[in-house]
Amino acid sequence: MTKAVTLDEIKKLIPHRHPFLLIDRIADYTVGEHLVAIKDITINEPYFKGHFPTFPVMPGVMLIETMAQAGALLEALTFEQAEGEVMFLVGVDEAKFKNMVRPGDQLRIEVSPLKHKRNFVKFTGQITVKDEVVCHAVMNGIKRVP
Repeated sequence: MTKAVTLDEIKKLIPHRHPFLLIDRIADYTVGEHLVAIKDITINEPYFKGHFPTFPVMPGVMLIETMAQAGALLEALTFEQAEGEVMFLVGVDEAKFKNMVRPGDQLRIEVSPLKHKRNFVKFTGQITVKDEVVCHAVMNGIKRVP
């Protein structure tokens, strides 16, 4: 069964806002197991003004942040959140960049948890464009309440 989540619902789950909210919608998820998110890349993305104006390419760090936001969304959908709770990315392991992301691409972001320990989660993420792997990484996140 597909469980889609809209942009308005995403904004209730994580604190990110434009221009740094990098998930347009959640196409599917299974609580505690996996999440598939979508991001449509347009020429209007703010980072394209400087990276690079004559050959726009999405920066790798933004791809990692996109996977981190998807991981935070899976955690928010899996566990009840305390008031003001935020997940922070604290580490990235085994990151590999395979292809470029350009305006007009649609990202399919997939994340799955590998390990939970108290307020810490280690998860794996992968981004594809037209069934081609763009990047993948293992990331570490930690929940904090301000």
